[in-house]
Amino acid sequence: MAAECKVVRGGEGFHGKQGLDYFAGISAQSAGSTGICMHMVVLPPGAEAKPHYHEAHETAIFQIEGSTSFRHGPNLEFLDQVNQGDYVFIPAGVPHQPFNPTGRMARALIARTDPNEQESVVLI
Repeated sequence: MAAECKVVRGGEGFHGKQGLDYFAGISAQSAGSTGICMHMVVLPPGAEAKPHYHEAHETAIFQIEGSTSFRHGPNLEFLDQVNQGDYVFIPAGVPHQPFNPTGRMARALIARTDPNEQESVVLI
C-alpha cells in the first residue's frame, strides 16, 4: 500500500505524561507518520511540566506566542528563557522541564524525531 498525504484537523488534543495539554497534530497515531511527531502545546500562566526526557529522539520547538522558561541539564541546573519567535533544540536524553512564569498564555509548536505521541517520554 502506498503512503498517502493526510490533513489532520486542529482541535483534538490529549493530556501528556509531562502534565501539559497538547493539541494533536502529526504523529503515527493521527497520520501514520514513521519518523516525525508535531504538536502544539499550550502553557497557561503558571503551568509547569513534570521533569522528563525523551529517550532516543530529538525535539525542536518554535515559540509561537508568549514567553516560557525551561530548566535543563543532567540535574536541571541550567535555566533558559524562550521568547516569542525563538527556536529551541533539545538533544535526545537531556532532562528538561518547561514552565510558564508569566501572566500570559504561551503557545509553542513542537516537533520530535519519534513519530509516537508519548512512548519515549521518561518522567524523572
